[in-house]
Amino acid sequence: MKITVIGSGNIGSALITGLMREGSTAPDDIILTDISQEALAPFAAKGVRTMQNNAEAVKNADLLVLCVKPYHVREVIEELLPSLPAGALLVSFAAGVTLDQLAFFAGKRPSFRVIPNTAMAVCQSMTCIAASGDVSAAQQSAVLNLFSRVGKAMMIDESLMNAATVIASCGTAFALRYLRAATTAGVEIGFRPAVAGAMIAQTMLGAAVLVSESGNHPEAEIDKVTTPKGITIKGLNEMEHAGFSSAVMQGILATYGMLKT
Repeated sequence: MKITVIGSGNIGSALITGLMREGSTAPDDIILTDISQEALAPFAAKGVRTMQNNAEAVKNADLLVLCVKPYHVREVIEELLPSLPAGALLVSFAAGVTLDQLAFFAGKRPSFRVIPNTAMAVCQSMTCIAASGDVSAAQQSAVLNLFSRVGKAMMIDESLMNAATVIASCGTAFALRYLRAATTAGVEIGFRPAVAGAMIAQTMLGAAVLVSESGNHPEAEIDKVTTPKGITIKGLNEMEHAGFSSAVMQGILATYGMLKT
């Protein structure tokens, strides 16, 4: 599959970095475009084909990935349409741009609205995908397979894309804020920041894998490490008294509310 990625910002870079890390996509099957030659240079050094001419970059594309700001989507699509092969699939990372809008901009073309996160770079993204009504089973499978190479991917109804953005994309920042807070506390109780951060990051990873692979509710795993009158339940209760769970829920709901306005 020939893939053209428009935009080498954080999310476009994460996708290509992850594909290179995973290894089943040849670097010369990827074209990356950006207005900045400096931004393209690190990828060119790894064998990725880089260009500054978007229209030229899509001429042989099987799949086009738009990694541009939502307000640039229409103008970029209109720029590319004359050069884009008729059978090319369109993937948009632009938050808030609906499949109906993509159809209005690009005409009758199989399109996907995709919400990944920056953990694509280490092949650990949670990527949510919604497809237009004219997408075939084979086309859906191809896109799902592509994003499964850089983490886990699932098809969802487009009506849930805003919720997925909050949980799976913004959620990266929410999880990292816990990491930062726990690291700061770790320094206070005796560790250097780098050591505390490494310990907590691995602990978070282990907890996530436990739940992901077992299918257990988080509370079932919590019960395994809390004992009567123990130190773990003491810490958990102090966090709850300070509003930990409520703060997380309020943050997620507030973020979702912003997307609905």
